[in-house]
Order: sequence, then C-alpha cells, then structure tokens
Amino acid sequence: MTITLATLNNTDSTTFASTLGGIYEHSAWIPERTAAARPFRTLAALKMALQTTVSAATEAEQLSLIRAHPELAGKAVLTTESTGEQAAAGLHLCSPDEYATLQQCNADYQARFDFPFIIAVKGPDGSGLSRTAIIASFTRRLKQQRSDEIAENLRQIHRIAELRLNDLFDCQPLLGLQIMGWSDTLGAWSDDASGLTCAYLTTAHRKTAAQLLQWMQDAGMDARIDAVGNVVGVYRSADPQAKTLMTGSHYDTVRNGGTYDGREGILLPIAVIRHLHERGETLPFHVEVIGFAEEEGVRYKSTFLGSNAITGHFDMSLLARADADGITMRDALEHAGHDFTQIAAIARHPADYLGFIEVHIEQGPVLLQRNLPVGIVTSIAGSSRYQLILTGVASHAGTTPMTMRKDAAAAAAEIILAVEQRCSIAPSLVGTVGQLQVPNGSVNVIPGVCHLSLDIRAADDAVREAAVADILHTIDAICARRQVDVQRELTMRAAAAPCAPWLMQQLSAATERAGVTAFELLSGAGHDAMALVTLTDIAMLFTRCGNGGISHNPLETMTADDAELSAQILLDFLRHFKSKA
Repeated sequence: MTITLATLNNTDSTTFASTLGGIYEHSAWIPERTAAARPFRTLAALKMALQTTVSAATEAEQLSLIRAHPELAGKAVLTTESTGEQAAAGLHLCSPDEYATLQQCNADYQARFDFPFIIAVKGPDGSGLSRTAIIASFTRRLKQQRSDEIAENLRQIHRIAELRLNDLFDCQPLLGLQIMGWSDTLGAWSDDASGLTCAYLTTAHRKTAAQLLQWMQDAGMDARIDAVGNVVGVYRSADPQAKTLMTGSHYDTVRNGGTYDGREGILLPIAVIRHLHERGETLPFHVEVIGFAEEEGVRYKSTFLGSNAITGHFDMSLLARADADGITMRDALEHAGHDFTQIAAIARHPADYLGFIEVHIEQGPVLLQRNLPVGIVTSIAGSSRYQLILTGVASHAGTTPMTMRKDAAAAAAEIILAVEQRCSIAPSLVGTVGQLQVPNGSVNVIPGVCHLSLDIRAADDAVREAAVADILHTIDAICARRQVDVQRELTMRAAAAPCAPWLMQQLSAATERAGVTAFELLSGAGHDAMALVTLTDIAMLFTRCGNGGISHNPLETMTADDAELSAQILLDFLRHFKSKA
C-alpha cells in the first residue's frame, strides 16, 4: 500500500515510527523523535526533519547509527532494504578478485576508522553504482580524516534514507532524472578521450549546441543558435507584448571538467518548460532560456563570451585572438557557420527584461556540510586574474652557489606563499595560483623562467582591490630581491555582482514552500550572471554538490533528488513570479 503524507501526519506516533522503521538501519529512535515535528507539507520537509533529528543526536548515537550498517559484500545478515540495495549494485555477483578487494577495503577502513564504510549503492540517480565506482570511492575515502568520514557516512545514510522514502511514497524525481540523463548524453561528447572537455566552437561544442537546440524545440520553445554560438530558446506567453524573464548558464567546460557545471542551469529550465508545455500551461511573461556558448575561457583565454554578447559588451578585438593551434576566433566562428558581423545585433534591451535567474551547482561544500539541498546566492565574488612570467637565469644546478642564483621557480614559490598569507586575513577573500610551469625545465638546471597564474576573489570589491595592490607590490619586492624580472598581464577583472533582494525573496519563498529552509550564501565562483547584471537584476539558486563539494573535476556530482527539488523550486518561482514594483 502506498503511504501518503496526509496519512503519516494524522496517525499516532507509534504508527508513524513503525511506518518509517526501515528507513534508517536498526535505528527506530530517529522516526520516534521526528514524529513531534509533524505535520510535514512535503516529502522534502519530512526528509529534512529526519536529517535534523540525526544532526541533533549525540556523537555516540550517530556512531551507533553508522555501526548499524553492514559491510559491503559482507557476510552479516542484512535487512530487507540493504539486501535489495546491495543486490541492485550487483555486489552479490562480485568476481573473486572484486570480492577480495572489497573485503580488504572493508578491513582497512574498519581498522582506520573503527566503523564500517557506508555508501548509497543506488548512486546519485538511483540506478546503482558499478562495482568499479564503489571500489574507487572506497580507495579515495580511506585517505580522509576520521571526522570527515563520520560526516560523509551520515550523508550517505541520509541518501539511502531518501531513496527508501521515495520507494515508500512511490515518488520518483522525474524532472531530476531527466536532467541527469540529459547531462550524461552531453557528457559523452568531449574534445579528448581522457575526460570531459568541451571548449568553444570545437566539434564537441557544436554537437552539444545542436542537441540543446533540439531539446529546446521539443520542449515547446522557439529556438535558435545565434552568431556567437549561444543556444537561445523562448517559451512564449499568450501576451505577445509581455516582458521576458531570462534564465540559463554555460555549456562549455574546463579541461577534464564535471558534468553539471553550467549545464544544470540550461537543462533544468528546459525540463521545467517542457513540464509546462506538456500541460498546456503558459505564463504571463516570456521565458528565455540561454545556453551561453562560452564562460570558462579555455580556448581563447577570454571568459563570458556568450553572456557578454547578450549584454552588448562583446569585445570584437578578440576575434583576432588565436588558440594554441593558431586558429583565430574569427576563423573558428566562420568554420562553425556563424556570422561574426552579427554579434553586435545579439545585444538585448534592458527594458524588455524582468530579470535573470541562474541555477547552478554550488561548486563548494557549504550546502553539503549543512545538509541542505539548495541555497539562495546573495552575491557573486569579484575576481582579478593575472598571468605572470618570471625570468631569472638558467644555470648549472651543481656549480652555481645558492647565494648567487636567480631562480625563477624559487621566486614563484615565495610568491605563492605570500598570496596564501595575504588572502587568509579576510573572510570572503581567496587567492589561488592555479597554474605553475617551468618551461623546458631540467633536473640539473636552475629554472630560468617560470610561468604562473594569479586569481584573487572577494565579495567586496574594495577588499579584493586592496589585496591585489598588496600582492602586486609584494611580487615586485620578491623579484627585485631575487634579481628576477617579472612581466604581468591582467587577463580578467570582474566586479562583484550582488543579487537583487526582490528576486532573492521570491526564490526564498519558493524554497520554503518546497519544505526546505531558505539558506543564503555567497558564490565564490564566477558565473554568467556576473555579466547579466549590466542588463537586468539577477538571482541565483545553488544545488548541492556531492563528493565533498568538488567541481571542475570528473568527481563533480549531484543527486536526481536535489536536481528535482531545484527544478520544483524554479517551477514554483515561475508560477508565483511578480515583477519588480
């Protein structure tokens, strides 16, 4: 019999606890304590209440919960739920080598942490993790600290509980599964075979654009690919004179990147629009979904090409810039069938727009650590980026005394530590040297040249600019003392982009109606919304990112349930949207 929230809300506490008795392994105390938090308006609210009960428990109770779970592919007698889940992952079909590996991993993990390794074997989309993926996760997590593994095991337990609740209530995240399925399709198209790389106007990039175009059209949108490569779909209001609410994100990736960065913010609104279209539901305003062609700056070292074209700030001088193979942007555009002379015509008029909403994975651990599936962004940090070339003197490593060296790499090392020190003194300030190279370096030669990048970010522009000034001054002093020449090039400067309170309030209201606390957080990463702020008011909804919050990495992940919740929040936001007074 299918359980409903209404039934659960109105039953007695004993029945409530027994109904949910199999959700958390051998831990009846969790639903027993949660019963007092009724009524629950949504399944998400019930999930959050159960998780809150676990978070409020003592560490001893949390460890007891963890230890109540069986080892993977172990010999212990399993609950009915665990038996089905491990069988779904094929753990009962392990080869002798796989079984031996899992047993050794179990023993190593237990010896290190004194509790069992727990993973939701049904995986992010509920279809089941492969045995290879499970073993890889085992190996990776063995390197973690004990406190981190306690937290991760509890998160995995909550994911297991979430999947069991979905089954109990016969409620599947259909929009979330669609978004993840589409992401998998796009993720198979890459510039190279070693991982997901989709750079501006490559074959993989053009194939991705064509597929997005098709999905937009299938969802009932008027869609096209514009002169810069943006994929643009408009879901028309019944009122031709209505204004437009814009949403979207980028579909290019970093090298060896993740599946959801940027792309969630395109696929999710397409899924939402398709949902509206299938029901014949229109809105009192147009909704424009844009897959921005380029945000990452991988191929031509210039970010926000797609969104800058939309706002009328595309730098036409970039057309002469060449990639690593000597292909200019102008040639790449022509080869892809785009008329670069029409780029200026892409620019939108501010009076036509109601605002811009971007949905994006968080790319960080804040929501994960707070057990929250979504968050409301308050501001996007400003950023200053430089490329530095340090030039010393290459000389023999064995014959040049330490006091007489002009070592470019040693200067770079000191610079890195100076950046770390200076950017540790303000809460929202961060500094990173993400690229570091010694061209043509040799084991027995003192580095004569060193290339490095510099990325300084902060939510407050004054804080960022003060840090940049101090760091550049320090770089000059280090290089002068070490007799190393320095060349620096400013490659990007973007001001912080605050989100509009009136849009944030409406996103918060939709989040609360979904049964989730509306939590506000800063975005330290840059997004297309930073460019759109010159056109219209902006807002952002973050979706929780798994695997410790890692992004720009093949390990980047989210769950279908979190994607579903984000989609439902956007859908609710659209249905209740009120324009700025």
